[in-house]
Amino acid sequence: MPDLANAFWTDAERHLVRYGSAFTPEIIDRAAGSFVFAADGRKILDFTSGQMSAILGHSHPRIVETVQRQIATLDHLYSGMLSRPVVDLARRLAETLPEPLEKVLLLTTGAESNEAAIRMAKLVTGKHEIVSFARSWHGMTQAAASATYSAGRKGYGPSAPGNFAIPVPNPYRPDFTNVDGSLDWKRQLDFAFDLIDAQSTGSLAACLVEPILSSGGVIEPPLGYFSALQDKCRERGMLLILDEAQTGLCRTGTWYAFERDGVVPDILTLSKTLGAGLPLAAVVTSPEIEQEAYDRGFLFFTTHVADPLPAAVGNTVLDVLIDEELDARARSLGDYLRKGLIDIAGRHSVVGDIRGRGLLAGLELVVDHETKQSSDELGTRVTKRCLELGLHMNIVQLPGMGGVFRIAPPLTATEDELALGLAILDQAIGDCAVR
Repeated sequence: MPDLANAFWTDAERHLVRYGSAFTPEIIDRAAGSFVFAADGRKILDFTSGQMSAILGHSHPRIVETVQRQIATLDHLYSGMLSRPVVDLARRLAETLPEPLEKVLLLTTGAESNEAAIRMAKLVTGKHEIVSFARSWHGMTQAAASATYSAGRKGYGPSAPGNFAIPVPNPYRPDFTNVDGSLDWKRQLDFAFDLIDAQSTGSLAACLVEPILSSGGVIEPPLGYFSALQDKCRERGMLLILDEAQTGLCRTGTWYAFERDGVVPDILTLSKTLGAGLPLAAVVTSPEIEQEAYDRGFLFFTTHVADPLPAAVGNTVLDVLIDEELDARARSLGDYLRKGLIDIAGRHSVVGDIRGRGLLAGLELVVDHETKQSSDELGTRVTKRCLELGLHMNIVQLPGMGGVFRIAPPLTATEDELALGLAILDQAIGDCAVR
């Protein structure tokens, strides 16, 4: 129906505000499992789980059943009212986490959860300065955006005062090096906090970081880094806030990415994966911090705080993660995915690095292995060719970094679906790299 499609794009161009990258040139009609389906019938494998969120795939039967049941009985309440789904989800989330993380605030988006966490940290410490990674993404609301450095800082006037960036410990592109050329992250971290101390007015409240930087290029700091970072925070009376929007709830092969490092954050933020594609987020902290925040009058009264409908969905997400042992599945499928990506790297010289954990993987494209020179044009071509072949991919292109594909298929994907995605990516890189 060419006329209907033309009308659709005419209406989109006339009436929609453009809010980021260009719109994918497909009219998406429906989605199921690991695939989305265009209005013309084209089947497209979704290697990003929607917006890195649909960890159970699209239209999971148990999620569909929960939404249908819950919306018919209890959908939305006055924000001061409580319901069983909310209290059940708070208790069950606490049961998945180490002590003392047991106090839960249920919200909607990752930006909102980070906003609440920053607000809580500032109130509890009585200070206002926030430290984050230089390639971070924490959201587009005021405090979250002020702690976001990968994009969106220019043209909007002053960010919140007291925000500082520290360098990302990137083993593939080390800035501080040992004799053998490997990343000297300890020296980098010491240098970073020397600069922070020089700039601080003595009001350091918190450090907000992702255990694996996803929008920053799927960069995982080396083992030991977060323990050392936590020590830096403790020395300065700062709280450590970990943003597990994209890494939490089995995505990396463990329930939470921070488990690898043996640290427990003062405040944990969750979103995306918690609602499996529906708007649900959480802030989790200790009774001690919650009590101090309460005593000081903590205020985060929003329209959809503690809403029963998304909370019911969150409970079903936990049910499926537990019943289907999706943490173990993410480890197994992650090994399969990584092996496939390494095979691709062995066939194409433009693949510079493979990284990530579980079912969150990164593939970095370069045009020169020695200099690690990147090419935005190559990344764009490969992304476009993947879509033509039936695979939706997301590529991160930041200054000073090659194009990095963020690969995050649903935890419910099959090996056959991963094999299909790998084959298409292999062909797309081959088709584009020879031009």
